[in-house]
Amino acid sequence: MIGVYQLFLRLVDRLPLPSTRAQQRFALAALLSQALIAVTGSVVRVTGSGLGCPTWPKCFDDSLVPIPQDEVPWWHQAIEFGNRQIAVWIVVTTSVAIVLAVTRARRRREILVYAWIMPLSTFAQGILGGITVLTGLRWWVVGAHMLVSCAMVWLAATLYAKVAEPDDGAEIETAPAGARRLVAGSAVVMALVLTAGMIVTAAGPHAGDRTNPKAIDRLDVSIPLLSLTHGLLVALYVGVLIGAAVLIARGPSSEAVRRRVKIVFVVVAAQSLIGVVQYFTGVPALLVVLHVAGAMSVIAETAILYRLMSARVLRGSDVAPDKLAA
Repeated sequence: MIGVYQLFLRLVDRLPLPSTRAQQRFALAALLSQALIAVTGSVVRVTGSGLGCPTWPKCFDDSLVPIPQDEVPWWHQAIEFGNRQIAVWIVVTTSVAIVLAVTRARRRREILVYAWIMPLSTFAQGILGGITVLTGLRWWVVGAHMLVSCAMVWLAATLYAKVAEPDDGAEIETAPAGARRLVAGSAVVMALVLTAGMIVTAAGPHAGDRTNPKAIDRLDVSIPLLSLTHGLLVALYVGVLIGAAVLIARGPSSEAVRRRVKIVFVVVAAQSLIGVVQYFTGVPALLVVLHVAGAMSVIAETAILYRLMSARVLRGSDVAPDKLAA
């Protein structure tokens, strides 16, 4: 195994040495691709194209690509097949790119581990996506598929923040310790919010397959009750964030942290507005897609905020914590 890795390093060393800015761009591309696959997955769901390709890894038993079928309209096939292609060509490509970039730059082990998680988890997500199709879109499998995507966005956002930091450095606190603990707590609450949102969707009007929606496994629970639970968790999440913001404003905090917490509140406000409108307008398909995109934004911004609160700086640096900028 060591010999194989050494061979890999020799091959990677033939590539141009990427700058830190280039590595950040690759990391950003990986982050955006992880969010994109969640958004396109929501498009598959709201258009009822979840079984547009009823088998996996092929589209049909006797065809890798969509073919004319009376039972499955061509647009459902195109949407589901397109979602699979995005997973292969965009997510895999960006995941491999960031691995090659940070390996060639000989970044610290922490960054290498995060980078390697990208392609490996994408492969695992592909398997889980196949199970989703083969089990006929069971709600809990679909939900697990979505929650794994949420976790991947968090990890990709953390990688994006870490790539900008110097390897030869030491971590310093750039915000009050209590604020960092509250942001960590908000991440736990956010995970509960996402789980509750997934459960609401499992009981909602978008079954994921319009060719035979009655055959799809759905969660038979009161939607108003689930929505209330989801809303209360969102309120708790916002409350914890407000507590963190107060500590950040009153205590010694870097400019990067102060700026990022404002961004977090902007995306949370936009996401909350979409959720409210979505609920009172009967969960229209477009708003479902926007709500998923908003969720990915909230996850990414919260992850970056958490990382910025314990920044890594060059050893011996005399830069004051409150002057640090992202």
